[in-house]
Amino acid sequence: MNTSWTASLEKLNQRGQPCVLVTVFATKGSTPRATGSKMLVSEKNSYYSIGGGHLEYQAIHLAREMLTSHDSQPFIKGFPLGASLGQCCGGQVELLFEAFFPPANNLVIYGAGHIAKALVPVLQQLPCRTHWLDSRAELFPDEIPDNCQKIISTDLVASVEELPADSYILIMTHNHQLDQQLCEAILKRGQYSFIGLIGSATKWKKFKLRLARKGFSQQQINDICCPIGIPGIKGKLPMEIAVSVSAQFIAFYSRQQQAPTTVTNNLCQSAKVGKLSSIS
Repeated sequence: MNTSWTASLEKLNQRGQPCVLVTVFATKGSTPRATGSKMLVSEKNSYYSIGGGHLEYQAIHLAREMLTSHDSQPFIKGFPLGASLGQCCGGQVELLFEAFFPPANNLVIYGAGHIAKALVPVLQQLPCRTHWLDSRAELFPDEIPDNCQKIISTDLVASVEELPADSYILIMTHNHQLDQQLCEAILKRGQYSFIGLIGSATKWKKFKLRLARKGFSQQQINDICCPIGIPGIKGKLPMEIAVSVSAQFIAFYSRQQQAPTTVTNNLCQSAKVGKLSSIS
C-alpha cells in the first residue's frame, strides 16, 4: 500500500491547512491513471496526480471551490475524456472529492525561552496552528514542527494587531514589562479566546493592580489566566509546565465545542485554584 499521500495528508492536517483528497473512483475505456490514483489539493498547492491535463485542472478547481465554501460533503463527479476536456483518451473517469478541515485552533506563544521550547514539540501532536514569536532569532531551535510558524519581530506589542482572531494566547517572555505591555495590548484589541500569563502569584498580584490603575475592568483582568496550567501539577521543570499547559489547551478546545462562551472563565478559575507555576 502506498502511504505517501496519507503522510502528506497528515502533514497538512498538522499544519492546520484544509485540503481535498481527489481519488479516481472508477474508470471506463482509456484513461491516464488507474482506479485508486489520488491527488491532494490545498489552497495554494496540489500534490500527486490523477493524470494531468485539463482533467486535473478541472479537479483542482472543484476542490478549491469546496475549500472556499467550507463544504465537507463528499461527492463523485464524472468526466468524459474527450474534446470538452481537450483530452483524446476517449475513456471516462469518475472522481471522488473528500474535504478535510482541521480544527481551527490558533495558539500564540510570546517568548522562545526554555518553557516554550519544551511546549512547542508537545503541541506538534495536537490539532492546532502555533504562532511562536520572539525578537531574538538565536533562541529558536534549528527545526520547528510543521504546525508551527516562527515569527521574529522587533516589536512584539505591535504584532498583537496581526494575530488571528479568537486565538489561545500564552505570554511567557523574558521581560516582565514586556509581559505587561502584551497583556494590555491584547485586552485592548479583544478578539481572543484565552489569555495565559506565566508567573507567580506575586507577579500576578502586581499585574492586576497595574491593569486596574490603567482603567481595565475587573472582567477584562479576570480574562487573564495566571498562573497557567491545570491544577494539581506543581512541578517547576519546563516539561512539567509544558505538559500541564498542553492539558489546559486540550480542555480549552474540547470544551469550546460544547460551550464556547464559558470556556475562558472556567479554565482561568481552574488554573488559578491550581496555582501551577511559581516562576516569577
